[in-house]
Amino acid sequence: MKENHWDIVILTGSDPHASEYPAARWKQVEWLSGFTGEAGDLVVTQDHAGLWTDTRYFIQAVKQLEGSGIQLHKMRVPEQVPIPEWIASLGLDEPCIAIDGLCQTVEDIRTLREAVPDAEIFPVPDLLDALWEDRPAIPTSPIITLGEDLVGESRESKLSWLRKWLVMQEADAILLPALDQIAWLLNIRGADIDYNPLVISYLLVSLEEVQWFVRKDAFASVDPDTQDTFEELQADGIQIRDYSDVSFSLESLKEAGVDILCLDPATCSISLRQAIDEGERIPLVQERPSPVPLRKAVKNATEVDGMREAHLEDGLVMERFLYWLSRHAGSVNEWEASACLHSLRAEVAGFRSESFETISAYGPSAALPHYVTPAEGSSLIGASGLYLCDSGGQYLFGTTDITRTVPMGPCTALEREDYTLALRGHIGLATAVFPRGTAGCQIDALAREPLWQAKRNFGHGTGHGVGFFLGVHEGPQDIRQNFNSQPLLPGMIVSDEPGLYREGMHGVRHENLLLVRPVGDNEFGSWLGFEPLTLCHFDTSCVEVSLLTEAERAWLNRYNELVYRTLSPRLPAEVAAWLRSQTLPV
Repeated sequence: MKENHWDIVILTGSDPHASEYPAARWKQVEWLSGFTGEAGDLVVTQDHAGLWTDTRYFIQAVKQLEGSGIQLHKMRVPEQVPIPEWIASLGLDEPCIAIDGLCQTVEDIRTLREAVPDAEIFPVPDLLDALWEDRPAIPTSPIITLGEDLVGESRESKLSWLRKWLVMQEADAILLPALDQIAWLLNIRGADIDYNPLVISYLLVSLEEVQWFVRKDAFASVDPDTQDTFEELQADGIQIRDYSDVSFSLESLKEAGVDILCLDPATCSISLRQAIDEGERIPLVQERPSPVPLRKAVKNATEVDGMREAHLEDGLVMERFLYWLSRHAGSVNEWEASACLHSLRAEVAGFRSESFETISAYGPSAALPHYVTPAEGSSLIGASGLYLCDSGGQYLFGTTDITRTVPMGPCTALEREDYTLALRGHIGLATAVFPRGTAGCQIDALAREPLWQAKRNFGHGTGHGVGFFLGVHEGPQDIRQNFNSQPLLPGMIVSDEPGLYREGMHGVRHENLLLVRPVGDNEFGSWLGFEPLTLCHFDTSCVEVSLLTEAERAWLNRYNELVYRTLSPRLPAEVAAWLRSQTLPV
């Protein structure tokens, strides 16, 4: 920083594609600070280093930053001070701010400039290269295609829809840096990022052609799946370009007949925007949200059927796991339980990987909403108290995400009360009926009301969108207190996961995935509700029945009976018998 006369360096926890989960190459915050949470940005000045993260990671951050000299700056709390405002508060005269231009979006930099208008901002691609001597390379993995039998729509149809959108915008092309959008549009999948079936690439779609900028190194040239994928896409008229050629192509857009280019400032890096602006003949740039996330979020009939199949298979896995766990209380640790669950999922035909790193947490560990289960030294799962397991699978036919909090034996009165209040919140959202046009933020309180009545709360969102054999987190819909005007639409899938966490004691979370569906029309409008996709019983041994309303008790009994009747015919006899005992009415 002194050599380059930089006053401030900002490093983000993302990558050149605005990914929530970056590949190892772009885990710059982790490399520099030791903080392993998925959401974290780092600011370094000559006399201060600070990590900005949200409520999910406060406990984790305090532990991982201890002794580092890095200060925790808390976000998603009333007193939060975001990075741009914090820098402005320093009162520096024309500060020189260096950023990794590949990993900061156009939107990020605009926000920074608005807060610190006199700052000199220097986008430096791969800023840490000079220091990070053993930095991982950009990953390359086999690339496959998915047919219409799995995804329900051809890439030709999707590209035709996108081109019609371009015509409506009076534009010539759109740049797509977001990996999940590219995977959905081209019907391709890879494994470049752990737990995410994505291919690191860029996509440029014009009215006349499609250019896919992807790694074409030695691995790709010899891998048969990737070769077949390239040949299939080229037969459909898609040009396969090298990943590193994207900047050159953006500098030559006018020569390619692109006069008006659409890009999403929330996913386009400032370095790519600079490449466009540095061309000899600069096109007119329209900054607008990409239309792909919304279309991707509304699942077609084939995708819904696939998600139902995925949750059926995953439910069978979960019940076998919970049966095994019930027989090993006090004799296995958190890591061994996670390994058992993985081995059971791996037996399913079409299983590709977990959909995120399994959270296997007993007792105080579960008080960290995003606990990372250590392979060495993880806690023994005792024969009392609560064990929390948040996990999911990536299958060729769908993506799952489920959390169950399991009473391992006798529980305290407080554990029973917290368990029941969080379950009531889950039921409150699962049974919601709401008019078409309602956004997730408008029904978030349904999952919090039972907790609020007891003056308790949780800091994370209540629900997120889920992709089809794609990211376990997707938008534009969500269910949380932050204002998001996107209505919930039939065909969207969201999670329902209220929780409650007591540092040093225990954590509770109950999570199903829900499908938004129509439930009727009348003179008051069109009405929507939810269908549970997740099939795995809720343990009633820890439920404080006196806290349940009659309607809540009826819902719990109906759901557990549905799980038993659906899964028991395909379970081993001893597991089916055990499940029957677990799903008797309360």
